[in-house]
Amino acid sequence: MEMRSLPTASTVMLLLLLLSAAATTVRGQALVPGMMIFGDSVVDAGNNNRLATLVRADFPPYGRDFPATHAPTGRFCNGKLATDYTVENLGLSSYPPAYLSEEAQSNNKSLFHGANFASGGAGYLDATAALYGAMSLSRQAQYLREYQSRVAASAGEKKARALTSGSIYVVSAGTSDYVQNYYVNPMMAAAYTPDQFADALMQPFTTFIEGLYSLGARRIGVTSLPPMGCLPASVTLFGGGNPGCVERLNNDSLTFNRKLGAAADAVKQRRPDLKLVVFDIYQPLLDLVNNPTNAGFFESRRACCGTGTIETSVLCHQGAPGTCSNATGYVFWDGFHPTDAANRVLADSLLMQGLQLIA
Repeated sequence: MEMRSLPTASTVMLLLLLLSAAATTVRGQALVPGMMIFGDSVVDAGNNNRLATLVRADFPPYGRDFPATHAPTGRFCNGKLATDYTVENLGLSSYPPAYLSEEAQSNNKSLFHGANFASGGAGYLDATAALYGAMSLSRQAQYLREYQSRVAASAGEKKARALTSGSIYVVSAGTSDYVQNYYVNPMMAAAYTPDQFADALMQPFTTFIEGLYSLGARRIGVTSLPPMGCLPASVTLFGGGNPGCVERLNNDSLTFNRKLGAAADAVKQRRPDLKLVVFDIYQPLLDLVNNPTNAGFFESRRACCGTGTIETSVLCHQGAPGTCSNATGYVFWDGFHPTDAANRVLADSLLMQGLQLIA
């Protein structure tokens, strides 16, 4: 007789959560009142459209698979981000608008379910954002304070406090500190070993999380670094002509991730009422790169846009030769960012890991 394995407790919890999300969505409710998003280009929903920066994605072919409009939104993707899928999984009725967008600036009601403060090119170091004209994490936190005042003025202090304390806060940062600063800045590389640089990022990480806490955040999810050496642009720039992942960069990711976990634990010890989860992005993305067919993909080394080796932002434009016609089988959309299809897979992993933020 064939023996079937029983589902794990985490699988059962995920199924129950998905059923709950579906039920609450049908009733017009959500699992949380809102979502606040901070960080870099992986989660930027269009803030860089309003900044004087070359790190932008407000032109085709970005957004070509975005639902309904099939037009660029400022997301560094052909469609939806992992955070967009997370919003849907939580039962929220709309995506948190980019805070600098015309919609968010002109209509306070659009902010009643959260906001997106992320900016492509930002890192834990404010100096990283300054290199690219991006909105630093410090600035993003300042906008959160402004956001809270606007919501309180429009909806009342009670609703503003409930939104602040009940929302899930997502922070995605660190990759730009390495790939767009440390690895390309000889002075930075001379000043720090990779291990020392990871240590140097822990203080601004801690300061930012403590800052969110002081503003009322109680449910925070922070993403780890991805396998930086597997990003197509990283392979091109730092791989020395070898087509495989750059192990040196992947090792730096793992070093940072270990230190990030320890720093997060230290914050939680000081703040027992804070739910703080470090989302592991490293392993889910590495699995997609190494075993793409297991998840329905066929290309995990080259990106869809252009030659698939380096094109990102302004290099990934409508006329870039070689851009694929269908990105659903690709793990990467451009040199640094996953496709809509890959983001869906990553969002499912985030949901599993973030159960305690919702409970």
